[in-house]
Amino acid sequence: MIDHKNKVRVRACGLLIEEDSLLLVELYSPVSNELIWTAPGGGVEFGESLEETVTREFKEETGIKVKTLKLIHINELINGDFHAIEFYYLVEKISGTLKLGVDPEYKSGEQILKNIAYLKKEEIQKLNVSPKYLKDDLWKDLKF
Repeated sequence: MIDHKNKVRVRACGLLIEEDSLLLVELYSPVSNELIWTAPGGGVEFGESLEETVTREFKEETGIKVKTLKLIHINELINGDFHAIEFYYLVEKISGTLKLGVDPEYKSGEQILKNIAYLKKEEIQKLNVSPKYLKDDLWKDLKF
């Protein structure tokens, strides 16, 4: 596992919406030390574009190959020793079958990914979702 404390981490995430539902992963957050629902995504590797990160991370975590459509949100997270700048892209499914994947930064017995689901706006309202943008403002930006 990579230690992300006391560094600025750049992350890229994908927002896949199908039939008015958003695909989210549930994971154990090393930042808040609790289960959260969030968009598939992760850290940008040296020499990798934001769009390449989205497609790689999406495939690793969901089994789905996507293409990026457009950047729709930038989130900055500062919480104690953690600092991340996150780029959220609207994505489109190209191929693949939905399955909960793995995070290669963690060993098999220490995986933080716990669940995966397409969730409607009303369902998302009741969950511990990060960032909060995914609860309301996303839907306003997409005019749902």
